[in-house]
Amino acid sequence: MSLEGAYDPEKEQIVVSFRELLLLEDQLPGKHTDNHTLLRFLRMRDFDLIKAKEAFLNYLKWRKEFRVDAIIKEFKFEEYTEVKKCYPHGFHGVDRYGRPLYIERIGMLDLNALLQITTIDRFLKYHVREQEKTLKWRYAACSIAAKTPISSTTSILDVKDVGMSNFSKPARYLFMELQKIDSNYYPETLHELLIINAGSGFRVLWNVLKAFLDPRTLAKIKVLGSNYRSKLTEVIHPSNLPTFFSGNCTCSDCGGCLSSDKGPWTDPEITDKLQAMNDSEKEFKDGEQSGMSAKETMDFDMENVQIKDFSDAIPTGDDALWQFRGTKVIDKPSLQKIEAFEAALKDAKAKINTLECALEDTKVVLQGLEWHIEELKN
Repeated sequence: MSLEGAYDPEKEQIVVSFRELLLLEDQLPGKHTDNHTLLRFLRMRDFDLIKAKEAFLNYLKWRKEFRVDAIIKEFKFEEYTEVKKCYPHGFHGVDRYGRPLYIERIGMLDLNALLQITTIDRFLKYHVREQEKTLKWRYAACSIAAKTPISSTTSILDVKDVGMSNFSKPARYLFMELQKIDSNYYPETLHELLIINAGSGFRVLWNVLKAFLDPRTLAKIKVLGSNYRSKLTEVIHPSNLPTFFSGNCTCSDCGGCLSSDKGPWTDPEITDKLQAMNDSEKEFKDGEQSGMSAKETMDFDMENVQIKDFSDAIPTGDDALWQFRGTKVIDKPSLQKIEAFEAALKDAKAKINTLECALEDTKVVLQGLEWHIEELKN
């Protein structure tokens, strides 16, 4: 399931160039190289290839050090239900475009109770697991439901009664760690953040907090007071808004809106479509396991290029073309063969890039489906 959609040819070429840069420097990993992921890091650094490469490699390093893949497979957040009681938050429906809607009622956070139930380290692992689930499952499901690629989230942050007194040392540490993870390792996944019920106390705090946010993120944030309903309903249909935000939804059969995880990602019809798509691509995925990687293919081909050594017989006359490359020369017929090979290699690289993108998308959906099955078992 592709999440990247159509983007202009210039940006598409930049993504190709970015992947080739990583490949040439032998820094292209076997996964996390789909167009959507690479494009997020390019946008993060305003399409500066060198800066984007640094950010992407830092992301890969962090994934290894934080053991993200192990968190996805092994981490169990048993305290989830209790955490929800002292920190109301969760996904609930979609906005009018079809993006996942995420809600936090930060004004109702009881940090002391939260830290008695869990630790900051465990909460950060839970946060990362949810980010991965959003990237690999919620966006795919929303894309099917909306019939258009979805790759970002709309968020509501309710800050009623929040002020400087809420910004304790543990709160500051938690905020900084979450902000670092989201900004550095999950960039360009926020479409819009609507901060509501902002009183005078929060506005003082906001002047402190926004200093830690990058300009691209700040541009996506709107701070609203208590008269927020018209803006919310402009962005979100009332059926997807909880009654506590003047919407129509109660999720009474699910223990409340912020416990429901309501959305296309829990719709059986959507999950069946994802399953059908996975089944149709299994043969393609199996082929990957027995084939060579793009790097291996190119290394293999390059080993079979025959270049004349200086000690070989050197052609003479008008047809001779000398090209010194260290201690090697290439005659004209060999040069023509090499040029033809290079053209074929360029075409092969483009096809390999397309195949690798398709394979990465398949892995994303398969992993999301695996999570969904595990959740159903639990």
